[in-house]
Amino acid sequence: MKISARNTLKGKIVAITTGAVNAEVTLELPGGDRVVAIISRESAERLKLRKGRRAYAVIKASNIMVAVD
Repeated sequence: MKISARNTLKGKIVAITTGAVNAEVTLELPGGDRVVAIISRESAERLKLRKGRRAYAVIKASNIMVAVD
């Protein structure tokens, strides 16, 4: 796989919650942090996502905010 996005995080799917239109997919990264993505249900089915499968979170955003307390 080759992709132009520079921010790709490899992880393992630990949860999938499927709704009528969307699916919430939770990836656990090697250090234990988790990333949650909302994708279309159709995409989740097409990619054959399932718990335990390896996947990538691909982050392509025009803005990323940083905050502190």
